Amino acid sequence: MPSTRKKSLPPKREYKTQRLELRLAPSAKKVIQQAMSITGLAAGDLAYEGARRLLDEHQRVVLSGADRNTFLAAIERPNNPAPRLVQALKRHRHLFG
Repeated sequence: MPSTRKKSLPPKREYKTQRLELRLAPSAKKVIQQAMSITGLAAGDLAYEGARRLLDEHQRVVLSGADRNTFLAAIERPNNPAPRLVQALKRHRHLFG
C-alpha cells in the first residue's frame, strides 16, 4: 500500500545576489576577522547571524523584578467582563445566533 504522506521538499535555496558595503574602523575589522576565523563564517553570514540575534532579542519581552510581579498578579486576577461587553455579546448572539 503506497504511503499517502507527501514528501517534504527541501527549502528553496536563496542565492546571494545583494551587496552591502561598510566602512569600518581598523579595530572593528580586526574583531570581525577574528570572529570569522573562530566561527568559520563569511563576513556576510556573520553579519546576518548578529542581526538575526539582535532582532530575536528585540522581539522577546523580558520582565524583571517588579514588572514581572505586576504582570503575574494581573494574570492571576479574576477577569470579569465589563457590562457593556456582556450586552454586546448578547446582542450579537440574538442577531447572528
